[in-house]
Amino acid sequence: MTTSTTSEPSAAPLFDLQGLVVAVRRRRRLWYAMALLGLLVGAAVAVLLPPPPSAVTKVLVAHEEDQPNDTGTLIRTDVELLGTTRIAEKALQSLKSPENPEDFMRDYRGTGLTNNLLQIEVTGDSDAEAVSRARALADAFVADHVRRMQEAAQAEAKALSDQRDRMRDELAQVNEEIGDRPPESDPTESASIESLFARRAELNSRIADFDQRAEEARTGTPKVIAGTQIVDAPRAMRHSLPKAVVTNAAIGLVLGLVLGLALAAVGTVVADRPVLRRDIAANLGASVIAELPRRSGRLWQRRRTRAARERLTLSLARTVRGSAEPVSLLELGCARSTSVLALDVAGALAPDGPVVIVDGLPGPQLAGRRSKPGAPTVVSGERAEAMSPHERRFGVGSVAPGTAWTDLQYLGTRTVLVVRAGHGSAAWLHTVTRQLADQRIPVIGVVLIDPDPRDRTDGTLWNGLHTALRGQSERVVRQNGGGTSHAVQAVGEGHRPAERQPMWAARVPDNDQEAR
Repeated sequence: MTTSTTSEPSAAPLFDLQGLVVAVRRRRRLWYAMALLGLLVGAAVAVLLPPPPSAVTKVLVAHEEDQPNDTGTLIRTDVELLGTTRIAEKALQSLKSPENPEDFMRDYRGTGLTNNLLQIEVTGDSDAEAVSRARALADAFVADHVRRMQEAAQAEAKALSDQRDRMRDELAQVNEEIGDRPPESDPTESASIESLFARRAELNSRIADFDQRAEEARTGTPKVIAGTQIVDAPRAMRHSLPKAVVTNAAIGLVLGLVLGLALAAVGTVVADRPVLRRDIAANLGASVIAELPRRSGRLWQRRRTRAARERLTLSLARTVRGSAEPVSLLELGCARSTSVLALDVAGALAPDGPVVIVDGLPGPQLAGRRSKPGAPTVVSGERAEAMSPHERRFGVGSVAPGTAWTDLQYLGTRTVLVVRAGHGSAAWLHTVTRQLADQRIPVIGVVLIDPDPRDRTDGTLWNGLHTALRGQSERVVRQNGGGTSHAVQAVGEGHRPAERQPMWAARVPDNDQEAR
């Protein structure tokens, strides 16, 4: 039974939520820093910008139209009336202050606590001034409210009295028409006389009703006057500095954390830097063969990291030892880790003979190190041509922006990419793939540095078996009768394979031309 090694490419999702979450989590330093900055700023604001001295008072407001089912419309009206220049001007007059009413209105505010309870908060230059301002403002509001209620009651009583007087005038006319005639004096006029008597009775009833309503309007005003009063005397508000610091720091922490998460998410979407091994392998067109953390990690993780590094070193040493073509290590965003890995591989190859590392890194990671007895020889690219053909060599270079692409073939005609997760954008990874393809340098594997520990995606490409490390032994097994494949024959004969047709065209995305 034959298993197909190719698969149909699945459509890329429009929005990769998993990649976004992983990328945001990897940028936790950013939102940690923003949260800490928000905490410090909030605490500093509480200390450096304390609230001004303020006073508070509460006023019970009685309304003529109070109803049990009122939704707070009346008290909201009172709050708006408190913020008018008329109230502010009356309060300033009682304080004998030349301040502008518009400016004074910025120093106080009203809040409706219930349908009939109004709270007034006033600031000032000192506690005493704030208390006096609150008292003057409350008195001005109570006086204005009582005056408005009295005027409304008087207007209503006057309207009812005027209506009653008109009814009395009409009643006088009806009484004059009736005169001294009894209701049954003349049978021919009995119907009209009866209507006059009915009209007189109706007018008497309406006059009595208007008298009662006018009296109720007058008697309602004393209840409103007595009910509207200051129930909580003005007092200075005490501010606790520790409480303010804790409150402002907590608010700043939350705001900073939210802002940091938002910046991390936006930056991740804009930068488009793959972090999952699935995406990195797809963009580079090569399988992920190993992973290494960027740092040693915690104490209980160092043993596991050291074991993984040793396994990778032995695997790369076997690859370099068994390859008839020079092998290079090309880094992207992890020059230090690549230089350490190259020294480890050279140490593993040292028992087989002299090892020379061709340094193509732009920094001093290899060139600037101190040489020790028994350490491998490190030469620059210019001195690589003068090396003895009997010395085993492998190159170390970079595929970061600014790379001289035509010089990579002198470091090695086969390469292992050492890539830091989340360092290069998808467009740049496409550029690296295309440039290596143009130089006829196949990528035999990708070493992922600083991977996400929660990444469970598959970084294996099944259509690159001819260049992958896992394909070296499988090609030998597939030969009938245990024969040797062309690649192994090439290794034994000491020359490059006569025919090598990498599947770059099938692996490189269509938008690589734009990435270049």
